[in-house]
Formats: sequence, structure tokens, C-alpha cells
Amino acid sequence: MSRGLNNTVSSLQRSGTLINSLIAALTIGGQQLFSSFTFKCPCQIGKNFYYGSAFLVIPALILLVAGYALRSQTWTIAGEYCICVPPPRRISLLERKLACLRFFSITGRALVAPLTWLAVTLLTGTYYECAASEFASVDHYPVFHNISASKRKEILAGFPCCKSAPADIILVRDEVTLLHRYQSQMLGWILITLATTAVLVSCCLARCCSPLTSLQHHYWTTHLCNERKLFEQAAEQHSRLLITQRIKKLFGFIPGTEDVKHIRIPSCRDWKDISIPGFLCIGDDLQGHYSFLGDRVDEDNEEGKSGDTELKS
Repeated sequence: MSRGLNNTVSSLQRSGTLINSLIAALTIGGQQLFSSFTFKCPCQIGKNFYYGSAFLVIPALILLVAGYALRSQTWTIAGEYCICVPPPRRISLLERKLACLRFFSITGRALVAPLTWLAVTLLTGTYYECAASEFASVDHYPVFHNISASKRKEILAGFPCCKSAPADIILVRDEVTLLHRYQSQMLGWILITLATTAVLVSCCLARCCSPLTSLQHHYWTTHLCNERKLFEQAAEQHSRLLITQRIKKLFGFIPGTEDVKHIRIPSCRDWKDISIPGFLCIGDDLQGHYSFLGDRVDEDNEEGKSGDTELKS
């Protein structure tokens, strides 16, 4: 039973369903807290629409940008295909198709949080009621026949705040609130329907237009994941070994060594050179600079030129 559960969780993680569900749940909880503690409709003419619309749209835009920014694949694609430094790398047609496939996958996952925010806020109806309160049609109510247009707008703007009013106005306010709640929830369900349909159609189109079969796509996805993990492990080990060698040639010992008998005093030129950051494989150099220590440590500080100083105990 435990093995089957682990296999199910592992499958959901690979497909992204578990992460998307977690993002949606966190978005719903954040929206409820956000509405409870921060949203207060101003109930003033000319402010309700902008205030309600801002709470409805701006958080969704922020979540969309964050969804792109927090995806490591976004920066991978940007680093691989958005190269402004000459000479430009030639990109094959297959690479372009795979890059588009990865970008659509990133976009689909980045849209989970903003679409969840919009759907939940529309189903709740609080923001929509505030934004649409000034535009309610009340011409067919007799109580508003003898009220001027400016006074009518002021009364409509105060509906979301449930201010004290005559019984006839309260009756109209309740009907307008129900109408706005109905409109908001209908928009929410329409958005959910469109989003679900778009996800289904986009998944079908992505698989139909993909140059890979289903097994090849699974292998390719697994390959990218393993490639990233192994590269990070190898890069960390390689950088540690490289930096350890250069530090030893610069200072004469390795950090963490308990029995240090020789040290090296870096010259002024050494300090100036290591203060200039190197560039990563730019130009026609066969070997790029990988750190602030530069290649001077490797070139000038060979054995016999290091000027080691013996430590006397």
C-alpha cells in the first residue's frame, strides 16, 4: 500500500499535478486572508471601480509574473536562446520546436495561480460588487425617480458598505447586491470553463504538434531533469576543486588545513588582478575565466615563483 502511494505521488510530481494543486490551494487561502484583512471598499463616487478592479486584476498580474520568474526553466530558455553577445549560436528547427514546447509548458503552469485568483474572487463576488456598484441600473425603481443623478451615484456607491438608509433603498440595495453576485459568479464559472477547455485543447495541440512521440517526450523530460541534477552536482564539485587549487597557489595553503607550514604573501598585482571579475567563455578564448581569482593565479604563481614563507612553530 505504501509503495503504491509512493508511486502515485511520484507520478503526480512528474506530471506537475501535485505542484499545481498546491499552488491553487495556497492561492485560495491567500485570497481569503487578503479579502478579510485588507479589502475595504471606499464607497465613494469614482473610487469604487478602480479600487475593486485593482484588487481583482493586479494580484493576478503579480502572480503571473512571479509564476514565470520562479520557474528555473524560464531562465534556462532565456540563457540558451536569448543570446545578445556575438557570435550567435545556430539553433536548429528541432531545438526551436522543443523550446516552444517548453515555453508553453511553463506558461500553463504560470497561469495556474492567476487564474485561480480570478476564479475565486469572481465566485466570492466581493471585489466585483465594489467595482460595479456605481454602474447598477436602477431607473425602473420608483424610489429613484425623484432623485438627481449625482445623488443617485452617491447612493449607489454606498451600497457595498451597507450604510443606514430608508427601507425602500435597502430593498433596492439587496436586489442590486444579488444581481452583482449573480453576474460575478457567472463570470467566474465562465472563466473556469474556458480555462479548463483551453488546458485540454493546448495539451492536445502540444502533443499533436510535438516532434516527439509520447515515449520520446517522457524520456526527454526525464533526461532534462537528470541532466540538470547531475550538472549541478558536477559543477559544485568542479568549482570547489578549481577554487581550492587557485586559493592554494594564491595564499600557499588550502582552507581548513590544520598543519599549515608555508604561506604565500600575495603581491599588489595579485590583489588588483583578483579584484577584476572575469568573463565566461566570451570571444575566441579556448579557456574562459571562471572566477574573480582570474587566470593570473594559474599563470604567474607556479612552483618556484610563489615565494612561500615558512611558518616556524
